[in-house]
Amino acid sequence: MTAPRSKPRRFGRITAVGVALTALMTAVTGTATQVAASSKTPEKPPVPSLAWTDCQGGFECANADVPLDYRKPHGKTITLAVVRKKAADQTKRKGTLFLQPGGPGNSGVDFVRNNYADLPAALRDSFDVFGYDVRGVGRSSPLTCFDDARYTRAVTEAKGVPGPDAFEPALRQAAEFDQACVDNTGELLPYIGTEYVARDIDLLREALGEQQLTYYGRSFGSYIGTVYAAMFPKRVRALALDGAYDPVHYRDRPYAYDRPQYLALDGAMGRFLDWCAADQATCGFGDGDPRAAFEKLKADLDANPVPTANGGQAGGYTLVYRLMFNINEGKVIWPEFGAALRKAQLRDNTSFLLRPPSPASFDFLGPNVAVECVDRDYPSDLGLLKRKVTSFAKAAPLLGPAMAYGPPTYDHQHATACVQWTGGHVSRYDGSYRAKGSAPILVLGTTGDPDTPYQDAVALSRQLDNASLLTFRAEGHTAFGRSACATDAVIDYLVNRKVPAAGTTCADETQPPSSTPTTAPPGTTLSELRNGVNERVERIGSVS
Repeated sequence: MTAPRSKPRRFGRITAVGVALTALMTAVTGTATQVAASSKTPEKPPVPSLAWTDCQGGFECANADVPLDYRKPHGKTITLAVVRKKAADQTKRKGTLFLQPGGPGNSGVDFVRNNYADLPAALRDSFDVFGYDVRGVGRSSPLTCFDDARYTRAVTEAKGVPGPDAFEPALRQAAEFDQACVDNTGELLPYIGTEYVARDIDLLREALGEQQLTYYGRSFGSYIGTVYAAMFPKRVRALALDGAYDPVHYRDRPYAYDRPQYLALDGAMGRFLDWCAADQATCGFGDGDPRAAFEKLKADLDANPVPTANGGQAGGYTLVYRLMFNINEGKVIWPEFGAALRKAQLRDNTSFLLRPPSPASFDFLGPNVAVECVDRDYPSDLGLLKRKVTSFAKAAPLLGPAMAYGPPTYDHQHATACVQWTGGHVSRYDGSYRAKGSAPILVLGTTGDPDTPYQDAVALSRQLDNASLLTFRAEGHTAFGRSACATDAVIDYLVNRKVPAAGTTCADETQPPSSTPTTAPPGTTLSELRNGVNERVERIGSVS
């Protein structure tokens, strides 16, 4: 069943009267960092006042008003939705732990609510657990680019095996997406970049009465934490950055960042198919040649999509889209992938790999593209774009072509939109990433990560002035909650500020079960996918 539209209650807002978009765009040609650097005594924005109210389950919710534009700290404000749950044992409380999900585009409020019960007791006892929806996301003045109908049409028409003339249509569609962002979210759009997000975090830290920040960020949350540390190194108590980004490549050399992502995703898919070929009895897909069967399945679904329960269609792009996200779970999901691919071969629309993106995921995908287009500096050369996108698709043949020429959705499909971006970059972070003088920072990288390649974590650990790298030898995305070894190290670091020894490596990934499971392994989203709830809920996972 396709996930029903289940949009969160939104209590964020931008206050004061909007200005004309043309005037706004004229005013935001610089970056916030450059503007701040030109001022001898930049004004300090007011600290938000948090009026906490009960919001069920022991959680407290509040609104935090922060500047829309930090160059005008006493001007218009944007309201951020925040949530916390106080430490279970106040006598052991060490402060507040900020939890930051991946994305960009995931709700930090939902991240805390959905993961609190699975947090280790040592964290729940030691900290008030805090989260918030970043500007432009969830309940904090959510931005809109394509509306649901336009996004639905885009993903329905996309192909798993795009033809040789796919680039120009992809370019036109990306330009439409960019224009929709400007039309629908013009006033907010220049101010959703990560420098302003980091400034928001520092105001929230102060509003909570914390002298320093204790923080766990996964995936894109690691980049937010990196920017925070770079801007406010002396205010770092403990930052755990899991599934880390190479920040210089991400911001300044986007094609050098994108290519390894394509290769990492295709590599993970290839390793799954190799396992499938070696263990056909457990996998159940491929009739002895899973790679050939997968290529044929993509083409067959493009030619003859499967009708879905809600009247939609699932083609080859749907298959690739689902694999791209759910391969993040690592080896525990491999038997379920085999069963789902077999169902897709049989045109059984109960396969979770045949569930098209829904409005619940569109709320995530729009900000995912827009934030990265604000943050990143793509060259404007369309010829270079075509050569790069074509080479990436060729280098990653299993999933790459659908990603390269698909509509603007997730990381691999941002280049066509970002090269043509007209939404401003004023809130992009433009400084050094050294974070000189910070407390020790913990960086975690997973060797087979299909989403944030392991070499990014290595690069970040070297770029930071005071960082330690923990390696998780495993498939899948991020380490905390998937590895008892890594989870224990993160707990000791966040609670006691004890950094793992140099060269620490964890190798305790759960291996594929010997038969296809009927229930979801701990930490996976399989039950969510089957039951049709919001597919963009992020789980930290729990180590049994």
